[in-house]
Amino acid sequence: MPSSNARRAKRHEREIVHAAEDAGLDATRAWNSDGRSLGEHEECDVRLEAGGDTWTVQAKRRKTVASYLTCENADVVVTRQDRGDNLAVVPLDLFLDLLTDSQDDGR
Repeated sequence: MPSSNARRAKRHEREIVHAAEDAGLDATRAWNSDGRSLGEHEECDVRLEAGGDTWTVQAKRRKTVASYLTCENADVVVTRQDRGDNLAVVPLDLFLDLLTDSQDDGR
């Protein structure tokens, strides 16, 4: 029997797929959370397709998220570790809207 963490992770991946499909995007969950089943890197949990582009998603679910990654007064949080790349953290619905808009624009 899978652990409760594995069940929660799979539920989270399915939630992402359903949200993307509801937004009109093609979305596929990797079998057993292994991106190799989709022809992607093993860390890929979900593949999204929008506007001719493919996006790979690594889904992480945590009991709590670091408070600096959420901000009620901003749409996007950008963070960077020293000597690392900037990372943008956005709510899933905003991200899907951006992908849907790029799909509608033919990008």
